[in-house]
Amino acid sequence: MRFGIGLRPGHEIHGLSDYLSGARPIRDVILPTALPLMRAILAGSVSDEADHAFYQELVTETTLFRDLLTAARARVDVVVVDTPPGLGGVVRRVLESSQHVVVPLQCEPLAMQTTPQILRGIQDIVSTNDELTLDGLLLTMFEPSNPGCVMIADYVRSHLPTNMVFEITVPRSAAAADGFAAGQPVVLRDPADAASVAYMRLAALLAERFEWNATVTP
Repeated sequence: MRFGIGLRPGHEIHGLSDYLSGARPIRDVILPTALPLMRAILAGSVSDEADHAFYQELVTETTLFRDLLTAARARVDVVVVDTPPGLGGVVRRVLESSQHVVVPLQCEPLAMQTTPQILRGIQDIVSTNDELTLDGLLLTMFEPSNPGCVMIADYVRSHLPTNMVFEITVPRSAAAADGFAAGQPVVLRDPADAASVAYMRLAALLAERFEWNATVTP
């Protein structure tokens, strides 16, 4: 992905896999982005094989990932981890070392089927990590003209506690899809886009809730 890092053509970008395997120290995998106060760690030099069990074991069976989070927290105000979908071993290890969790829920039937398991899994992890708080479910890929999307959003809001679902809804957006394809956050690609505005509102809400030392304009 391209984050405005400004690397020379052909320059190898190191990331999480390189740190986990011991090939690179932490300082080599924390990369600058187009946002002056934001740093990113990419996936790194993973193989083309479908089975990445080796890296999963390094996350779940060692303290390497926990050590990385600890080092990152010492350098910045907020550390955000974008995990794989579901609640597998990697996600569990991330949550065991986290203080907050936001669950994005696409307004599609398939996403609804996994939500109860994810919520139960988070509840189980809270029993061993009392710092972890479920801050809410965020409805995404919402299309008001799609009856199926509206039905799922209404179902979620009517069957879960009000404080468990963010009032903010992220709409399906062409700019978001274009940004994903280009490796660029939608808030940079098109700040006026409806999805950008929704994400900025969410960031402002969380910043106020956590009293982050940052200024976010919705």
